Amino acid sequence: MSIAEQNAPLSDDAQGMSYLNRLPRRIVVIYLPLLVFVFVLLFPFYWMAITAVKPNSQLTDYSNYSPFWVVKPTLDHIKYLLFETSYPGWLWNTVVVSVCATVLSLAASVFAAYAIERVRFSGSRSVGLLIFLAYLVPPSILFIPLAVIVFKFGIYDTKLALIFTYPTFLIPFCTWLLMGYFRSIPFELEESALVDGASRWQILVRVILPLAVPGLISAGIFAFTLSWNEFIYALTFIQSSENKTVPVGVLTELVRGDVFEWGSLMAGALFGSLPVVILYSFFVDYYVSSMTGAVKE
Repeated sequence: MSIAEQNAPLSDDAQGMSYLNRLPRRIVVIYLPLLVFVFVLLFPFYWMAITAVKPNSQLTDYSNYSPFWVVKPTLDHIKYLLFETSYPGWLWNTVVVSVCATVLSLAASVFAAYAIERVRFSGSRSVGLLIFLAYLVPPSILFIPLAVIVFKFGIYDTKLALIFTYPTFLIPFCTWLLMGYFRSIPFELEESALVDGASRWQILVRVILPLAVPGLISAGIFAFTLSWNEFIYALTFIQSSENKTVPVGVLTELVRGDVFEWGSLMAGALFGSLPVVILYSFFVDYYVSSMTGAVKE
């Protein structure tokens, strides 16, 4: 290389994001994909909302009314759902079962994930793999032996039947999720606490858990969502109408033979999805941080 070439000023021909300066490119690369994503995401909620307030005469009369709009909306379907069915009770049952099952699963998953990732006993990796494989077992296989246990304990047709069976698929998933988050916490913090005389319990409560709050919230959101939408166990272990959860109650009580209460069905599905949407909206920052790994050395 010549001296002139060595002394020549450095130039950077990289364009970075400048190729998006033109409007047609921004439309194709950014706005159009976002529009498609928002449409696919929000259209089911829009469909449920307009169907919930449509009069019965407009639900199937597409020759005179547009299926994508409502003329003269009515609240009859919502009134029927809230005051003439057991939907408020189903909603309360779903909240109680989901919260209790989530708390039990998180408590067990914290101890399991901490033992596997931080105690370093022999065979810990194999145990972690087996726990994750347990999550892959279909619930349609497990509910038969679980039904025998539920009947023997005398908790059939009670909320306890769901609270004690939901952790069978929640604990493996939450444990696997928390294992990945605990792995991102520096070992030096734990070693320093051990040098200072802290016990394992003090390290878990005062060091690990405060740093793992985003991971705990993320695992809790997943567990709560899975519990809220669970159908097979709720259908198998609950018989009486007053003890049903929203997914089972809406399907079994609002469908009578070949008669579908479409307006009330959509209203029930819409109201049933709102708690999960609100939960995600409040804790989205913690959820994102847990997915990206918030703990740095």
